[in-house]
Amino acid sequence: MKITLKAARVNAGLTQEEVAKKVKKSKNTIANYESGKSTPDIETGKALAELFGCSVDDLIFLPCDCALSTINKED
Repeated sequence: MKITLKAARVNAGLTQEEVAKKVKKSKNTIANYESGKSTPDIETGKALAELFGCSVDDLIFLPCDCALSTINKED
């Protein structure tokens, strides 16, 4: 199941700052991942997937609206 980083974070009840601390990045970096301004390196992607209990392939590093339209096109 595909899920955006923001949706995974919100579902886990975490703030950007809490996620940032857990994966040793800044809050701004997490915000940039969520907005699609940047994407994590593979190690950070793995850490985020582990944090949210999913695979790296399941996490979508795009803004929510873009990711949802991409998912809907696959259906």
